[in-house]
Amino acid sequence: MDKELLMMISGLISLLCLTTSVEIPEVEGKKPAPVNIVYILADDLGYRELGCYGQEKIRTPRLDRLASEGMRFTQHYSGAPVCASSRCVLMTGLHCGHSLVRNNWENGGWGENQPEGQYPLPAGTFTMARMLHDAGYATGVFGKWGLGGPGTTGAPENQGFDTSCTVNCQRKAHNFYPNHLWKNGEKMVLPGNGWFKAHQKIAAPLANDSEYYQRYLGETYSPDVFLEEALSFIDENSDRPFFLYYPSPIPHVALQVPVEELDAYPREWDEKPYLGGSYLPHPRPRAAYAAMITHLDKEVGAILDRLEQHGLTDNTIVMFTSDNGTTWAGGADHQFFESTRGLSGLKGSVLEGGIRVPLVVRWPGRIKAGSVSEFPSSFPDMMPTVAEIAGIGFDRPVDGDSLMPAFGGANPARENDLYWEHGDQQALRHGDWKLVRRRLSKKNPQTQLFDLSADPGEKKNLAKERPEILKMMIERAAATRFPSLIFPNPGIDKLAST
Repeated sequence: MDKELLMMISGLISLLCLTTSVEIPEVEGKKPAPVNIVYILADDLGYRELGCYGQEKIRTPRLDRLASEGMRFTQHYSGAPVCASSRCVLMTGLHCGHSLVRNNWENGGWGENQPEGQYPLPAGTFTMARMLHDAGYATGVFGKWGLGGPGTTGAPENQGFDTSCTVNCQRKAHNFYPNHLWKNGEKMVLPGNGWFKAHQKIAAPLANDSEYYQRYLGETYSPDVFLEEALSFIDENSDRPFFLYYPSPIPHVALQVPVEELDAYPREWDEKPYLGGSYLPHPRPRAAYAAMITHLDKEVGAILDRLEQHGLTDNTIVMFTSDNGTTWAGGADHQFFESTRGLSGLKGSVLEGGIRVPLVVRWPGRIKAGSVSEFPSSFPDMMPTVAEIAGIGFDRPVDGDSLMPAFGGANPARENDLYWEHGDQQALRHGDWKLVRRRLSKKNPQTQLFDLSADPGEKKNLAKERPEILKMMIERAAATRFPSLIFPNPGIDKLAST
C-alpha cells in the first residue's frame, strides 16, 4: 500500500477515533468579545532560558519586560516532550492520551525533493483556529507548523487559518535558510538561499569562521520573513478581532543566526567549535544559541511595538511559551546555560525538564503587572481559555481548565489531571503528585512517584513509601487515555489490560 493511501486511511480512522471517543465542544452563535489574541510559541526553549526565569547569560530584555507587565507562570507544561504532538495538543485541547498526533511521524525523507510534512491533522478537526475563525476572528499563523505538509488536510489553510506563512515540515525547519516557505498554500521562494542538507558533520574545524558561514548560511533568514508577515497581518487586521499564532522555529537547532548578532556574546565562551553530526557545524555554538534566543526576544519586541503603534496593547492578550523543554542535540549546551537548573530530563522526556516550560501572559487591565502564578497548567488549557477570552460559548473544557481564574490571581484545584505520553513513557500529574512510568516496552519497566511540592527535581521516588497514592495515580492514568489506531503504543496500550 503506498504512503499516500495509507495517510488517507489513517486520517479517516483517526477522525473516527476522535469523534467517537471524545466529545468535542460546539461553538455557539455568541458574538465574541473584541479581544485580540497573540500566542507566541518558542521551539525547544528551556524553562530557565529567559532572564525573567533566572537566566544569567542570555539576554531577553523584551520578554523580561513582558513578564514585568503581566504574569509569569512557574508550573506551566507543554502538551508533549516533542514538537508535533505538543502542537497538536495546543491546537485541539486534547492531551496526548486523546490527541490525533502522538509523535513526530514523518512523511518523506531528508533529500531536497522529498515529500514534506508530518502526519496531518484530518479534515474537520476542531482546532483553536477554526473555533476563532467561525466566531469572526481573523486568524493567522507565521512560523513552524508541523501538523501537515503542503496540500494535505493538515495544512494550516485547511485547519482554520485565513492567512499563513509557514515552514510546514519540521525537517525543513531545521535549516533557517531554506530555499522556500509556504504562503497561503503556495510555494514562496526565498531569495539567495540554495538548498543544503541541515544535518552535516565535518572531520575537523574549518580554517576560519567565514568558511562556516559561506557553507551554512544564506541571504534570507526565515524567522525574519515570518516576522514581517506577522506584522503585516496586524496592520491588515487592526480594525477587527484577530488571532495571531506565532510558532517561531527558534531556538531549535541547527545553530544558525545572522553573523552580526554573534558579536553581542563573548568569543571566550566557545573553546572549540561544534563539528556537527545531528545538525550543522558552527564555530561558536554557545554564542550562536544565545544569539538565537536574543533574536527571538527582538521578534517579540517587534510584535509588541506594532500592537502599540496601532493602539491595540490594552485590548490584546499576549501569551509566550515553548513547545517542550530544551534539547541536548546539535551543539546546544544546556549545562553551560543551566537551562533546566535542577529539573530532571530534557526534550523527549516526560520528566520536568522535558515538559515544564515558561509561560508569560500580559493582558492590561485584567492581569496584575509583575504577578506570579503557581497554578499548574498545560497546553490543553488554552482551548477553553481562549474561548472564554473571546466570549465563545463552549460546551465543556475538553482536557483542560480555563486559566481565567489564574489570570485573576486565584489558584484553584484543577478539574482535569495533566497527562503526557511519548514513546514508552507515561506521566500524570494530580495535585502535587506526579506518576512517571518509563521503559514500558522493556523487560524491566520503571515506575516512579514524586511529590513535586517538595521535590520538583524528581530525585526521590516515593512509589514504595506511598503505595495507596501510587495505586490511585495508576488508575487515573489508565482512565484518562485511549489507544490510538494511528499511533499504537504497545508499552502503554498493554497497561489497560494488566
